[in-house]
Amino acid sequence: MQQAPSAVIVLAAGLGTRMKSSTPKVLHSIAGRTLLGHVLSAIVPLEPATTCVVVGHGREHVEAEARRYLPECIAAVQEQQNGTGHAVQIALAAIDSVRSGTVLIVAGDTPLLTYDDLLNATQAAAAGGVVVTAHLADPTGYGQIGRAHV
Repeated sequence: MQQAPSAVIVLAAGLGTRMKSSTPKVLHSIAGRTLLGHVLSAIVPLEPATTCVVVGHGREHVEAEARRYLPECIAAVQEQQNGTGHAVQIALAAIDSVRSGTVLIVAGDTPLLTYDDLLNATQAAAAGGVVVTAHLADPTGYGQIGRAHV
């Protein structure tokens, strides 16, 4: 049986400018749930020791939505959206009691993640880490990861 991750960090602070809406991106609905609701539903079966949701834009509403799924989650506020690395730093500071074990970091706007995807990523983390990426025809406006083929 796979050991539960020590912590899960959900990145949900972004403005969602590509959505062209004043509603925080993670609160847009698809198939009867918010994007964030889908992600948190996939996390619940992992039974992590701690879950931290990084909030920013529309934080009160995003935090309320997170607590619908995980009432005990920690909300870490990212006052200024200075990127993914900054959001992770804020989350790690909020859960500083987690000193060992697996920390799973997921984006709050990835509704197609499943429990199996997350479990596989957690198991693969024994290798040091896992990064889920996508190939896009036009990655303009997205952070980019250079891949080396070995």
